[in-house]
Order: sequence, then C-alpha cells, then structure tokens
Amino acid sequence: MEYRTLPHGGEKISVIGLGSGSLSGTEQEMTDVICAAIQNGINYFDMAPSRQAPFYAYAKAFAGCREEIMTQMHFGAVYKDGNYGWTRNLNDIREQFSWELKLLDTCYTDVGFIHCIDDRTDLDEVMNGGIWEYMKALKKEGTIRHLGFSSHNPDIARRILDTGLVDMMMFSINPAYDYRRGEYAIGEVEERASLYRECEQMGVGISVMKPFAGGQLLDAKTSLFKRALTHEQCFQYALDRPAVLTVLPGVRNMQDLETTLEYVTASPEEKDYSVIGEFTPQDAKGVCVYCNHCQPCPGGLDIGLINKYYDLALAGDEMAAGHYRKLPIQADACIKCGHCESRCPFHVKQEKRMEEIADYFSRQ
Repeated sequence: MEYRTLPHGGEKISVIGLGSGSLSGTEQEMTDVICAAIQNGINYFDMAPSRQAPFYAYAKAFAGCREEIMTQMHFGAVYKDGNYGWTRNLNDIREQFSWELKLLDTCYTDVGFIHCIDDRTDLDEVMNGGIWEYMKALKKEGTIRHLGFSSHNPDIARRILDTGLVDMMMFSINPAYDYRRGEYAIGEVEERASLYRECEQMGVGISVMKPFAGGQLLDAKTSLFKRALTHEQCFQYALDRPAVLTVLPGVRNMQDLETTLEYVTASPEEKDYSVIGEFTPQDAKGVCVYCNHCQPCPGGLDIGLINKYYDLALAGDEMAAGHYRKLPIQADACIKCGHCESRCPFHVKQEKRMEEIADYFSRQ
C-alpha cells in the first residue's frame, strides 16, 4: 500500500481508503471486511454509511488498533431510526457525534467533516447556525484533530476553503464529472481542475468520493462515455489530480474489497486511463491531465510531473518551484523527439510546453 502525507499534520494516509455507504451483510461479515482492509494497509475510513449497522462492525474492527487508523466522521449524517438521515439540527448532530465516539471507544475523530454541503443557503445555515462554531470548539479541544467538509460544488468548496481553517476536503472526482458528464458534474472543466490546484497550494488534502460515478463508469451500458473503465483506471485518474491523498470506494462485501485491493499490485498499463482522451470534450484538448501515456520519455523526463508542478506554480503554489527543481531531469532536457506528442491522447504540444516550462522556472 502506498501512503501520502496530510500537509497540515503529517499523518500518513493510504491512497486507497474505505467508504462505508454500501457495506452490507451480517455484523461479523462487515467486521471481517474492515479487518481485512486494515490488514492490507488501508488506514483511512469514511464514517457515513447508509445505515447504522456498520458502526458496530467498525467498533469491533477498530478495537486495539485505534491509533493505527484514521476516521472521517460527518457532522450532519444521523441515524435515529437505524437508517441514514441528513440534518442541520445542532442538538441532533451533537447527539450523533457523542454516540459514535462512545461506541468506537475513542475520544476523538481524526477528521470532522461538515456533511454534504452543496448550496449557499445550506452554507449560511452551517456557518451562522452554530454548527461551525461547535466544530471549531471541538477542534480547539482536540476532539476533532482536523476540520474538513464534503461537497460536489466547486463554488461552495472555495467559500469554505476561504475560511483558512480546513485541512481536508471530500469531493466527487472521476473522468465523467471532471469533463461535464453526469448528475454531479458541477462546474466547468477548468473550474474543477483549478479547485484541485488551489487545494494543493493551500495544503488541503482531498479524499475522493464517487470515483466510479456511482458504478456507472464500470459498465459500458451505463457509462457516461458509453465505454467502460476499470477500477484501476478510475483510481489512478483520481490519484493523479493535485492534492488528492486517498480514494474512498464504497465496498459491499469481501469480494468488492478484494477487487479494490487489486489496484495495489496492478501494472502501469492496467492503470493507464489515457483512453478518456477519446471522449473528453473539445475544451479539454491540449490540456495535460498527467496521465503519463507519453511515457517512457526517451530523454528521461517525467512529463506528467513536470506539467503538474508548472500548473501548480501558475496557480500560486509557492512550493511547486522547489519540487520542480528537485527533479533529476527538468524541462530543458527535452530532446524534441516527438515521442510524447505522438502518444498524447489529449493532443498536448509537449515540446513547446517544455520550452515554456523551462523558461518559466529559469526566471523564478
């Protein structure tokens, strides 16, 4: 398992986490799935299931290893009748959070999330109705170690990021949504890409929900592109976006978990998602998405990473230039052989871009 570092705090987070929205079966079956996930290196768990039952399985699985795992608890998801409910009632939120801490036999959550905030009216209610103040107080006392939020809307996400208080954002990322396909494809192509770069610049990590667009992308019959992608392609696509630390697929059972874990041993060819270049919209052409389909570069350049650091630098990330300069081979080493441009599914003029990048960093 690969791990990435949370910028504000330094915790190591597994690139594949676990979503609990679809977890089913008996309590023991669910416990076995969670334990198997932990044994295979998964250490980041989203705590917003579609019903209350998985919490009891989490309690059993986490016993004795609480310090080894990270919880992402949602302030606004409640389970009064045993099923998922959504609320902005502060008393109900307090009661739910207290119940979760007691059941899991813990005194904190690693990340406390404002749950599913997608419009300005809802944002105003959270920020001015006592919920945000309550969460900030919990953060101050250490009951919440990091503040975060989940959203599908880039505009709302930016407004919360502007508080300067959040360390994590949960966002829906997949090739369909990023390229204006599907129910949660909110925002233009560049607007969404810019949001990810801004998170990287601010040191805000992203945990990814809906990596398969609710499973639609995995089947040609339901795919928003009319062509199926694999789990591995969707995982790699999300993990290549700036600021992404972990992807949280929902698993129903042990078989789903085993399918998810195949990503860990998959080959670069199996993770290659460059096929999306065949069905992305016109305004995505000529834009590097860091898919590395151009590799191997005859000159040894890591073209995707060079492009990513350049895009981040242009977005204002002060650390990007330092990361670029640590690369063993930089843009000015391009030998202009045309290999990358012949392979690029997005028709990026990389030779010209390498000149542009080299010139930019030479002046920094």
